[in-house]
Amino acid sequence: MFDIDKWKEIYATVSKHKLRTALTAFGVFWGIFMLIVLLGSGKGFENGIMQSIDISPRSVFMWTQRTSEPYMGLKPGRFIQLNTEDMQALREQVKGIEVLAPRNSLDGIVTRGLKNSTAFRIFGDYPDFFYLKKMEMVKGRFINQTDIDERRKVCVIGEEVVNVLFAQDEDPIGQYIDIKGIFFKVVGIQRGLGTRGEDMREDRNTIYLPQTAMQQAFNQGNRVFWLAMLPKPGVPAAEIEQEAKKLLAQRHKVAPNDLKAFGSANVEEEFQRINGLFIGIAGFSWLVSLGTIIAGIIGVSNIMLIVVRERTKEIGIRKALGATPWSIISLIVQESIVITAVAGYIGLMCGIGLIELINYLLKKFNAEGEFFANPEVNMTVAFSALVMLIISGALAGIIPAAKAAAVNPVVALKDE
Repeated sequence: MFDIDKWKEIYATVSKHKLRTALTAFGVFWGIFMLIVLLGSGKGFENGIMQSIDISPRSVFMWTQRTSEPYMGLKPGRFIQLNTEDMQALREQVKGIEVLAPRNSLDGIVTRGLKNSTAFRIFGDYPDFFYLKKMEMVKGRFINQTDIDERRKVCVIGEEVVNVLFAQDEDPIGQYIDIKGIFFKVVGIQRGLGTRGEDMREDRNTIYLPQTAMQQAFNQGNRVFWLAMLPKPGVPAAEIEQEAKKLLAQRHKVAPNDLKAFGSANVEEEFQRINGLFIGIAGFSWLVSLGTIIAGIIGVSNIMLIVVRERTKEIGIRKALGATPWSIISLIVQESIVITAVAGYIGLMCGIGLIELINYLLKKFNAEGEFFANPEVNMTVAFSALVMLIISGALAGIIPAAKAAAVNPVVALKDE
């Protein structure tokens, strides 16, 4: 590697056949360039999808429906109503649950003075809901356990609620809003962190109340409309989903095989499907790019065979003067490595440069959306690919080098 004469010879050979060398190197360049661009684009697609989802990827949502089978003397078609006792039973008996967040909802007019709106969504929640949904407190705080225990009439409002009900220079914290004739004190302003346009609008138009205060103030008794759960680390979401359904079925006298009595949405399973899609995209990127790289490596090997054929007489003279087979092999292999390494490095830098340019333009023009955002490349993967490329370049030169080392000096000197 440190023999200056070898480097001079490689430079002379490459300089003598610039077009041939450039065309050969282009196959390698294009393969690594495509790999970086495809992987970066796939990551941008993944980031866009993930940023648009504003709920925990391990969450499970459950709600009740009507029974479809008779059981224990009860007719089908009964509507199952969840209650606070069910929530306590789930906390105590389903050991895999880490977070349990029951939820209620309300429709009604929200007013403040002469300003009013009916477009706001109103939910009754527990503090644990903060762990299920991506949310940022712009000001103040979220609902806490004291609010739940004391049934405080407080609320957390979205930014659009602030814009509609309050003056531009007015601080909503500590002020009261009227929900169906009952006053609630504003203790916080929230902003959802999802990037989907529909979700962002809904978050800005949402009002959160302590669930116990909602139940008491609006005559909901101990009813619970639906619930959300997070499993403990290492516990599959499907496990707590099935255990919760089984327990609730026992408590409400539902047939064990009645699949219609409870509805559920397992977000973890959906995320696994999405991750499978991303893995497939990455695999496709590697498949296409490796195919191009292999084609480039074969081109390098063929060119090196041509180089050996063109320099047969020179190699014969070298061997006649005492050159060892290794010195000839190393010269050919080194030239193959140089071509692949330089072409691969340029392709790597161009691919990274293009990805960074796309990322810069997306941020500059605020063009990041719910399907594409922040394209990036794992540098460990990128440089690992370059190292593999260099090793492949060395292997590509082995056959031509072995052929060169096997040249008979007498025959080579007669070559024209």
